[in-house]
Amino acid sequence: MNLEMLINQAALRLVLALGIIITSIILFRLINKLILAHVKSRPLGLESAQPGIPTLLYFTTPACIPCKTIQRPAIQRLREKFGAPIQVIEIDATQRPDLASHWGVLSVPTTFIIDGQGLPRLVNHGVATTDKLIKQFSQLSETRS
Repeated sequence: MNLEMLINQAALRLVLALGIIITSIILFRLINKLILAHVKSRPLGLESAQPGIPTLLYFTTPACIPCKTIQRPAIQRLREKFGAPIQVIEIDATQRPDLASHWGVLSVPTTFIIDGQGLPRLVNHGVATTDKLIKQFSQLSETRS
């Protein structure tokens, strides 16, 4: 093969890879929007939430190691650092598969950021760091102002 053919093949592979990445990002965002739209119509599992207080809805399982070692400590640090009242509703997806299914939870940990009116605003699939959670709750308070 000559150099020109190698360059053309490399360019084609790069374009294909970028296309797959961009398509995946678009699909991920679309799926998140669809999940949030679905649960906004019937936010099951929030019966214990106090009105007017932002909520972190946290799906976990007893066997989830990242939940225990990373997500739970991040949520604790969020409570300590954020200052404003935040309620956390923790749901064991193995005990409540109906709620996990309703909320579109495919893996744990999954967290939903819910505003004071009880409307789901953001979803995090996988571990969400303390900084990310603080930023998301700060965005909620900025939109209220």
